[in-house]
Amino acid sequence: MSDPCDLTAVEALEQIRARQLSPVELFESCVERIDAINGTVNAVVAIDLEGGREHARRTEKTLQQGGDIGLLGGLPTGIKDLEATAGLRTTWGSLLFKDDIPEQDDQMVADIRSDGGNIFCKTNTPEFGAGGNTVNRVYGATGNPFNPELTCAGSSGGTAVALATGMMPVATGSDYGGSLRTPAAFCGITGFRPSPGTVPSVHAGSALTPFPVLGPMGRTVADAHLLLRSQAGFDSRDPFSSSDKTIPSTLESDDLGSLRVAWSADLGCCPIDSGIKATFLSRMNRLKSAFKECDESAPPMDNVHSVFEVLRGLNYVGAHAERLKENRDLLGPNVIDNTERGLLLTAEQIAHAYTQHAEIYRNTLSFFKDVDLLICPAAAVSPFPHSQLTVTEINGEKMPTYMRWLALSYVPTTTMCCICVLPCGLDDSGMPFGIQVIGPIGSDARVLAAASSIEQFFAADESTRRPLPDIKMLSGK
Repeated sequence: MSDPCDLTAVEALEQIRARQLSPVELFESCVERIDAINGTVNAVVAIDLEGGREHARRTEKTLQQGGDIGLLGGLPTGIKDLEATAGLRTTWGSLLFKDDIPEQDDQMVADIRSDGGNIFCKTNTPEFGAGGNTVNRVYGATGNPFNPELTCAGSSGGTAVALATGMMPVATGSDYGGSLRTPAAFCGITGFRPSPGTVPSVHAGSALTPFPVLGPMGRTVADAHLLLRSQAGFDSRDPFSSSDKTIPSTLESDDLGSLRVAWSADLGCCPIDSGIKATFLSRMNRLKSAFKECDESAPPMDNVHSVFEVLRGLNYVGAHAERLKENRDLLGPNVIDNTERGLLLTAEQIAHAYTQHAEIYRNTLSFFKDVDLLICPAAAVSPFPHSQLTVTEINGEKMPTYMRWLALSYVPTTTMCCICVLPCGLDDSGMPFGIQVIGPIGSDARVLAAASSIEQFFAADESTRRPLPDIKMLSGK
């Protein structure tokens, strides 16, 4: 891949500012890539070509006049179809909103736009972000860029595929039980789950829930950091937001030799495919020598699966119970399943889950007094056919819920940590493999710095550097 759209966001922005690359040229290159392969992977689901072209022309004119083009400098930017975009179709992957065109941007979208991001398209997501497979009844399934018959995971699957294939240099994601992390791992890119409140969420129905967060996705840590700078900020409408949660303007690399690192293949409680576990152990055998200390360990996670399921079910009742009563036939199985199980919860179960969650959180804080980072796999399995809604068993063990295969990502969610997913080569099935670099709540800058250094470590070896999809294959050439 060697077209302008294949440049990383940081590379493209540097060339634009140096007048070596025209914003119009970059935008048209992205459009050409979308035209060539989106019919195969179905990542971009709504698009405003004229608006995007006009933004690119304005950015170029501003440059020629010596003006300020903003932090994002006209970079073509995709928005996950869970965030409202003024004048651009926003469906939430649901038949209930299949024709919805918002009049106003969500706040995060407005912030990106004000920083010069060229918001020109939406990326596919499962209905209301429910599930680890990007498929819905509005747009259909999004295919993995390394094998379009397989899933790209979810719920930020469209974003991950669009980035991996060069449709745009940056795009947004969101994360609850792994919604930006699993797609990043399945598609060979980077995703960052910030600490709660780092990116204010001002339109959430349940403002006091720390599990769902908005975050950046990119081809590299530097790209994700760039977009995060635009997304992050303080907004009192998000009770987890704080003026202390700032993202430094410069991404510093960390000295890996100074870090105390813990690692775990399963966090002591998560199902994981034996082949994926072997791949992870191979990567850790290569990586652990780079750290000051690197030992197998994980925080205590007593009853974590129950905690997550109960609190998730409670949130689904708040968000979807009325929809379930009024429009059940328009809802998909994941939303129905979560909401119905939530409706069966008792006050005692809910109270117990909150108490146990507090214990998990405090245990995690204690754990990070002795280590700087925790590393684990980003997904428990290799990508599976997107015709299969979820993973029903791992190593012969039946999964008790449609979410259990995602435990490696939803367990860290309950700790309220910040997490960066890094690609590191291919798994034993020849598909992208990724790891999670985890730090305690509030350590976003430290995690990004360490992830950047680990990324450089992996890039030095062909077997562990970021894998690239076959664009010619995807375009049918």
